[in-house]
Amino acid sequence: MRRRGLLVGGAGVAGALLVGWAVLPPRSRVGRPDTLPGADGRIALNGWIRIAPDGAVALAMPRSEMGQGVHTALALLAAEELDVAPARISLAEPGADTLYGNVAVAVDGLPFTPAETEPGRQGATVLAARWIVAKLAREAGLSLTGGSSSVADAWEPLRWAAATARARLLGSASLQWRLPAAELTVADGVVSHAAGGQRAHYGELAKLAAATPPGDVALKPREAWRLIGRPQPRLDLPAKVSGAAVFGLDVRLPGLRYAVVRHAPQLGGAPGAFDPDPVLRLPGVERVVRLPSLAGSTPALAVVGRSTWHARRGADALVVDWRAPPAVVLDSAAIAHELERTVRRAAQDGSGHVFHAQGEADTALAAAARRIERLYRAPYLAHAALEPLNCTARVAGGRVELWVPTQVPSFARATAARIAEVPQDRVVVHVTALGGGFGRRLETDVVAQAVRVALECGGAPVQLSWPREEDFTHDFYRPAAAALLQAGLDGEGRLQVLRLTSAGDALVPRYLERNAPGLALPVDLPDRTASEGLFDLPYGVPHLRIAHRATGSGVPIGFWRSVGHSHNAFFAECFVDELAAAAGRDPLAFRLELLQERPRHAAVLRLAADKAGWGSALPPGTARGLALHESFGSIVAQVVEARLADGRPSVRRVVVAADVGTVVNPDTVAQQMEGSVLFALSAALYGRIDIVDSRVQQTNFPAHPIATLAETPRIEVHLVPSTRAPAGVGEPGVPPFAPALANALFALTGRRLRELPLVP
Repeated sequence: MRRRGLLVGGAGVAGALLVGWAVLPPRSRVGRPDTLPGADGRIALNGWIRIAPDGAVALAMPRSEMGQGVHTALALLAAEELDVAPARISLAEPGADTLYGNVAVAVDGLPFTPAETEPGRQGATVLAARWIVAKLAREAGLSLTGGSSSVADAWEPLRWAAATARARLLGSASLQWRLPAAELTVADGVVSHAAGGQRAHYGELAKLAAATPPGDVALKPREAWRLIGRPQPRLDLPAKVSGAAVFGLDVRLPGLRYAVVRHAPQLGGAPGAFDPDPVLRLPGVERVVRLPSLAGSTPALAVVGRSTWHARRGADALVVDWRAPPAVVLDSAAIAHELERTVRRAAQDGSGHVFHAQGEADTALAAAARRIERLYRAPYLAHAALEPLNCTARVAGGRVELWVPTQVPSFARATAARIAEVPQDRVVVHVTALGGGFGRRLETDVVAQAVRVALECGGAPVQLSWPREEDFTHDFYRPAAAALLQAGLDGEGRLQVLRLTSAGDALVPRYLERNAPGLALPVDLPDRTASEGLFDLPYGVPHLRIAHRATGSGVPIGFWRSVGHSHNAFFAECFVDELAAAAGRDPLAFRLELLQERPRHAAVLRLAADKAGWGSALPPGTARGLALHESFGSIVAQVVEARLADGRPSVRRVVVAADVGTVVNPDTVAQQMEGSVLFALSAALYGRIDIVDSRVQQTNFPAHPIATLAETPRIEVHLVPSTRAPAGVGEPGVPPFAPALANALFALTGRRLRELPLVP
């Protein structure tokens, strides 16, 4: 009895501590000065801001630049609060402190609809869940660039850090000059007193500022902004234009060796017997390393040489007895057939996880005056980033150093430590510029392989890279998916019920299993990414049931730009167009009627339609289609003008309207929307991965083309003014394009295309 009492008491204490922890606010994200150490006279004022003797500002940069403009956007946030020119801000490596973790990406991953998270309309469950997840994410400190979350995550903490640093610098001047801080002004990094004539730049004030309490700190009011919201030049472009920018393959170290990977031709295969001697006799080839399965990769061989060319020659010369995969032989056509069977069965028997339901969907569907049912499909997709996969690693003296274009330095560090069998604090990660990410560089397989090869090279650094064929045939592909969409209209053509059932592999558990084994989840756990873009539709429908049936095909899958939204938007927005046609309604008017309680969505849709001239005459042989979709907190509508050229779709013009919250740099937002349209155009017309006998059929760009300059349409971007916090930009422009194009092709030809890609 006494022991039992102690246990109960202990549980009570633990519960009380947990409750106490839960109600406390998350730890500050401003950080301590020792988080960002200084040298050569540079003084850190907190975990984000460091001042040089000449007054220049260094900003800790924990997010990866992969063309999305995030380095410029975050620098603008700091420059605005510090009152310095953006050109006076340089970037500093942030180190491994949890201060730099991405909190927004974790909070936004919760399975709530946008209506449930609307400011002012959030219920107690939503508020509690977001609060607790934010605290957990702050403690975990996962440094990650993805989910279009970088600016949204930094919006408050980075501005507070810069404002706090500015307050310290003003306080320093106030103490030195014995003047009230309220009488001092700051312009371009110089503090001055108009009446007395005193002037000092930040570098002259930094030492005392580091020991000066900031006092009351306030963010600049919106009306005082000079940088945020105004077009600014990209800070990373001069180095990229001149060639000075360092991408992963630009890394050069003394004694560098080069390695090239070769995997089995079949997914899940492995190298068997081989004779390394003929390869080692080739000029410039130094060794052949056998690689086990690492961080989700299949077993492979790596050839090390004095240059990439030498290593590639050696890899091509390998004669290997490749072993067939031990599991079932993979076939994408058979998988697609099974997905169709699964989704039909799930829709019939009500199986799968219900992500959202309201009203009585089954009863309303049975009673509908008109019932419509359609099946949609999407294939596997490769990432096809233009910079080949690579990582440079050096393992020496019980330490690991990485130079790698990665979206997830936290997992890269953990993976390297696991492979080298060293503590994580013995691993240093230098994140280079990324030549495209799109989710592929969220993986750590190439990091694990590079560290494993470096362990064999006696302390010499090794730059490991994948030939293009290896990248295409051993990617972590966007999951194939199918959806059965059912709807009921009343006698006047009004939409009364939507019953949407999808099927496809669960992505998040498989990602964590290979990249973060300590965070692994059951593979049958409901995966929000599988149903996003369906369960969170904005349309006002009385009766809804949106469910997903998780599958396990055996094909390696991963995050692909805009994730589940990328295909679910195609399913939903094409189906809504079908419903408008069935009701005899204009697609725009039909949607607007369903958006009466969503004024933001309606405003974006109207803006796109107005700018595109919806309803006006077009040249003969041309038609318009539209689509509306919300993802990553942003609402995007697109109107596509398309025609047929030699029987193939040709896109003439794309009009984009977007509400992305507060716009930090309008030029970057426009560029990201333009890039998203081109990325989506390639996928909509050509993107597919076919697997036969476990072999990927598309091995390079000739079989998996990207849109050319000649295929590029005129793209117009229109942004809705907003005072909301910034939302995502890098991905939300992708989902609406494919359905808008498909809807335009229907208007042009009268034929519905319900499978991607749209060109057979």
